[in-house]
Amino acid sequence: MYHHPGNAVQQAAGGAAAGVLDRRAVDGDTILFQRCTWCGTAMYQRLLCPVCQGSDLRTESSAGTGTIRHATVVHRNTPAARNVSLVEMAEGFVVRGRVTGPLIAIHSGDRVRLSTVKDPVRGEPVFQLLDEPYRGWH
Repeated sequence: MYHHPGNAVQQAAGGAAAGVLDRRAVDGDTILFQRCTWCGTAMYQRLLCPVCQGSDLRTESSAGTGTIRHATVVHRNTPAARNVSLVEMAEGFVVRGRVTGPLIAIHSGDRVRLSTVKDPVRGEPVFQLLDEPYRGWH
């Protein structure tokens, strides 16, 4: 497989290694993700692009908004039930995190915004609902 020669130049110049998140620009309130320079695929914490298997990934900052793709309630290893959700961010990558609020109000398709990059207990991103959609009688 052919690899872009810019990667070796970037490493020699003191840049981040291929596929590793460059955490120098972290301000604490944004999620960092990678984007493949070959095909443009956005991904979260990967070493290789899942589409083209390229290793030339650049680190970008997320705007922090996304949509819940799957939400579940976990009762295991916790004193109280908690939410675990897969959130598709606006940039196109998916991240696992927690959505705050009443568990019954969290549904697939709801829009969320990043509230904390790392939960102090579990170390996962924490999101909050952007809209409280009206849920009529079913």
